[in-house]
Amino acid sequence: MVHVLSSRVLVRPSDPERSRAFYGTALGLEIYREFGTGPERGTVYFLGGGFLEVSGRATAPATETLQLWLQVADAAAAHEELLAHGAEVLRPPVQEPWGLIEMWIADPDGHRIVLTEVPADHPLRYRP
Repeated sequence: MVHVLSSRVLVRPSDPERSRAFYGTALGLEIYREFGTGPERGTVYFLGGGFLEVSGRATAPATETLQLWLQVADAAAAHEELLAHGAEVLRPPVQEPWGLIEMWIADPDGHRIVLTEVPADHPLRYRP
């Protein structure tokens, strides 16, 4: 059995500085560590129970097969903050038939990110 100690998602952006501004400022992710120098340096952000690394440079467009799922405490507040930072909101917060409140955004390269709020009365939080 593989004993995983930690994990991270690696994103290769087309414009590293623009992506660092998105993840660090618009999303407000805290930096775990940085490595290298100059515009090609790598930045690793805390991402809940894992990490998100923005490093290197993309040579191809973003793929639809990569999507990030981030749980937030308040989707409506996140929506307002992201709009204020100029983030591309693909869909505002909506309560889905399965009870979660989800909104969709895109990073500067078009990677899709879902921000999900789990309401207090949702079965993921509450068991009768």
